[in-house]
Amino acid sequence: MSAKNYWFAFGIGVSAGAAIALLYAPQTGVKTRKQLRKRAEDAGDYLEDAGNYLKTQAERLSDEAQKAIKRTKGQVDYAVDKAGDVVNSAVKSAQSLV
Repeated sequence: MSAKNYWFAFGIGVSAGAAIALLYAPQTGVKTRKQLRKRAEDAGDYLEDAGNYLKTQAERLSDEAQKAIKRTKGQVDYAVDKAGDVVNSAVKSAQSLV
């Protein structure tokens, strides 16, 4: 199941649960609305915190990827230099044979 489908199914489940809870709530509408408002605010805070966490993780992973790219580029440059040295050496050896 993809992440999009997972969150969609999760949202549907939460909505259905909330609707059923409202239908069978043993308290007054005013109290229920207050609780719903409070929970909606809490959910907003939670989502904001989760968004900030995900942003931080994305930045960290981006930094690590950039470091890996630089490290790999350095290794490739080193390998190309060594290969060039080997080719130059082979050319010199071949020229000395001729």
